Amino acid sequence: MTSLTYVFCSAPHSTSSGREGLDALLAASAYCEDIRVIFLGDGVYQLLKDQETQQILSKGYAPSFKLMELYDIESIYICESSMKERGLVLADLLIGGQLLDSAALSNQLHDADKVLTF
Repeated sequence: MTSLTYVFCSAPHSTSSGREGLDALLAASAYCEDIRVIFLGDGVYQLLKDQETQQILSKGYAPSFKLMELYDIESIYICESSMKERGLVLADLLIGGQLLDSAALSNQLHDADKVLTF
């Protein structure tokens, strides 16, 4: 079976890619059982709690990442160095995930059949 890996590497609300990636991820879960999700670089900001989007006239979609559990998406990886560079800890995020170093993330990407980047 083909594995899909979704990589979130852009900050939320700067473009629509985060929301589009989340929509694609949830839709694909109906057709694929082997889905991995990686948050790296500014993509770790996608998962921040208490994002206030009213001032930028944007709908907050971050709580929708909690749906991954309902869709049986369990392979969630977060770049450890990206978190450290931004002064974040897991408690700052809406959902949990496995913190991985650069080498482990590289292995995850290498093992993926298809990689979609948002």
